[in-house]
Amino acid sequence: MTEVTFAVVALLVLAWAVTSELLAKANITGPLVFTVAGFVLANRDWGPLAVDVEAPSVHLLAELTLALLLFSDAARVNLSRLRQDIYLPGRLLGIGLPLSVVLGSLLAAWLFDDFTWALAGFVGAALAPTDAALSAQVINDQRIPMRLRRALNVESGLNDGIVTPIVMFTLAVAAGQLGTAHEGDASTDGGGALLELAIGITVGLVVGLGSARLLTLGARRHWISAGAWRLGTLAAALSSFALAVSFSGNGFISAFVAGVAFRAGLDEDVLDADNAVELPELLGEVLSLVVWFLFGAALVTIAVHNFDVPLLAYAVLSLTVVRIVPVALSLIGKGLDRRTVIFVGWFGPRGLASIVFALLAIEELGETELVERAVAAVSLTVLLSVALHGISAGPLGRRYVSSEQADDASTPAPRARRPAHHHPGTTVPRSTDQP
Repeated sequence: MTEVTFAVVALLVLAWAVTSELLAKANITGPLVFTVAGFVLANRDWGPLAVDVEAPSVHLLAELTLALLLFSDAARVNLSRLRQDIYLPGRLLGIGLPLSVVLGSLLAAWLFDDFTWALAGFVGAALAPTDAALSAQVINDQRIPMRLRRALNVESGLNDGIVTPIVMFTLAVAAGQLGTAHEGDASTDGGGALLELAIGITVGLVVGLGSARLLTLGARRHWISAGAWRLGTLAAALSSFALAVSFSGNGFISAFVAGVAFRAGLDEDVLDADNAVELPELLGEVLSLVVWFLFGAALVTIAVHNFDVPLLAYAVLSLTVVRIVPVALSLIGKGLDRRTVIFVGWFGPRGLASIVFALLAIEELGETELVERAVAAVSLTVLLSVALHGISAGPLGRRYVSSEQADDASTPAPRARRPAHHHPGTTVPRSTDQP
């Protein structure tokens, strides 16, 4: 990214900040704005701005953005509060997410018969995680039941971290199958991928718990100046990623585990965890807008160049069948009506994590025709998701609320039971509804 490109993107962030509420009323999201801007201004076929998708700085920026969001999302989850209403997000993550990976992989293998099984698995795994930012209007709508909003928020906060090992494993195997593995790269086999995972988990636990305990100690003894603990949290997020990578571990898993460990290790009587994580979350949000610009500039172009009917079919089915069917199966027996199940199933937009995984595929596998095809499948799905989920979040959220309210209003109130006739001298049982 050149200095001119950076300046333009910075001005776009300023313009978005000034008009964000106005655009939100028109159901226009930040990711949509920056995707279109990137495609128009930095398209490699005609754009006046230059963006090199293979540049190390572009990949580092995207990876740091995902690491910051993984850390902050994980640190935002209050495990003690989540236990009170775990069944919805627990089922979505424990049943729905694996089913989405499997179904998406099988669909990719069927529609793109030249894919290796690992490349098909990569596409299915890369498109399994959801991005709550694309349906923020739903999650922030106070009229929608809290359990649904919490389920969607927790799911999107944790599923990208859960699916990351699968993505990295499929990329490692695909590199070996396609002959693009770097010489001496241990991650091209299952053992190497497991070692990276183990290192990432270890570093994340040490950094997350250690930084939380140090910040708690410093705050308790009044060593920390006003606001400096936010810098400490940012340093913990960045160092968890950087240390894991320097030890040849998985930086994304490390950042995710560090966020969970940080929240668990922080004494919230001394420091508020939600306030502590504000800085890495804010920096991640700003950088994510830059990543959306890069997505429009580089990956959307790949999707356009490779566009055909099977690619469009995969994108549409990925956003509908591959998402809604696993959600419906995971929520069987939980007493949710069909409207609610479809509502939860639809609002599973694909976003930032899928973009970063696509960039990783280019970095690890190169820009061969087969790899571009896989990246195009991911990119077109994300592009449709940005448009469809962003535009539909507000209207469908309002429609869901009005439908639920109409059902509640049409449900007749239970009729009062008339007292049974009794003869003098008999005892009338006391109602259990009375005090």
